[in-house]
Amino acid sequence: MSSAMATRLSDLFGNSRILAGLLVNLLSSICIVFINKWIYVHYGFPNMTLTLIHFVVTWLGLFMCQKMDIFSPKSLRPSKIILLALSFCGFVVFTNLSLQSNTIGTYQLAKTMTTPVIIVIQTLYYRKTFSTKIKLTLVPITLGVILNSYYDVKFNLLGMIFATLGVFVTSLYQVWVGAKQHELQVNSMQLLYYQAPMSSAFLLVLVPFFEPLTGEGGIFGPWSFQALGMVLLSGVIAFLVNLSIYWIIGNTSPVTYNMFGHFKFCITLLGGYVLFQDPLSLNQGLGILCTLSGILAYTHFKLAEQEEGKSKLLQRP
Repeated sequence: MSSAMATRLSDLFGNSRILAGLLVNLLSSICIVFINKWIYVHYGFPNMTLTLIHFVVTWLGLFMCQKMDIFSPKSLRPSKIILLALSFCGFVVFTNLSLQSNTIGTYQLAKTMTTPVIIVIQTLYYRKTFSTKIKLTLVPITLGVILNSYYDVKFNLLGMIFATLGVFVTSLYQVWVGAKQHELQVNSMQLLYYQAPMSSAFLLVLVPFFEPLTGEGGIFGPWSFQALGMVLLSGVIAFLVNLSIYWIIGNTSPVTYNMFGHFKFCITLLGGYVLFQDPLSLNQGLGILCTLSGILAYTHFKLAEQEEGKSKLLQRP
């Protein structure tokens, strides 16, 4: 581990407020995966409807936050964020469909492909340059995901299609969020405050075409109070995930959040095998280790480049 990474970690764990924020994010991020998987496996709740509930609860949560002066809303023209709202729908729906159709291990590893895809998009369309070291870390990440998917005994072609679409749309969404924040001069919470209700409206129109409204498995079907309670809890936790992400990035940095993400990645994988008895072959284990080594190397080099950039700025007369 580099001295810069070690220093940053010691600073984090020495600050009780940041430690509390990291703990909230850790628990909510892990819980949302397991609760959603539980809802799909044990209740068969419709995917897009669950996503719609998440969006509505997130918007209501943000509405309460702005009433409590946690952030100030900024007026935005709907035409400026319509594509962002659509991509938000796509990335959450496809990511949830990937979770529904795949084992938690395959779902979690597929998500790591977002980093290589973002780099490809930024290189091709935004003419952004990346160092050779950063590009080389994409090799073990990609190789590990391929190894895990190939040897997954519960391999599901439809699940892999959903995972691939999820990665592509998530990457587009993340690139566009950064571009829109810069273009419109807004922070993440201000952007999400306008984006969440617009995304909810899109899903509200689409849900009746893809999911039954009544009867078994329908939106207004005979759901038990336990199922509805789990769905509502899932929506509240989804809001806590979003809120804690923005709080951590705002009080630390995207790289710190990324570093913390590796820890969540390992715990979520472990939980999938314990809670849902997802099978794990030796080759899958090698794939996971391969991907994790690539992610750690990517974070190490990214952090080193940022520290180098800061020191150059400080040395300027």
